[in-house]
Amino acid sequence: MATETTQRHIVSKIGRVKSAKMDKTIVVAVERRLQHPLYKKYITKYTNLVAHDENNDAHEGDKVEIVFTRPLSKRKRWRLSSVLEVAPSFEDGVDPATLEEDADGGSNS
Repeated sequence: MATETTQRHIVSKIGRVKSAKMDKTIVVAVERRLQHPLYKKYITKYTNLVAHDENNDAHEGDKVEIVFTRPLSKRKRWRLSSVLEVAPSFEDGVDPATLEEDADGGSNS
């Protein structure tokens, strides 16, 4: 009697956290670029996916990886796999205006 091993295809997506206001739930905006069939210009479209975040690890602006899972609620079909990049915030003591100045090479004075 041979046991058959089946490999599952794991569907994962990478996106930015758009909202983390709910408990154990995040909304992730996944970006995809496609070419317009007539004008051949590239268009950016976004899809908002609701994902389960068990430990409330992700915050708004973070870059995260989510994986497809069984239905967890009416709209939740995704689960947070990992936080890839943490977004700077005011709570960390970092002002986004100073980040833009540092990227420009400092002030002109």
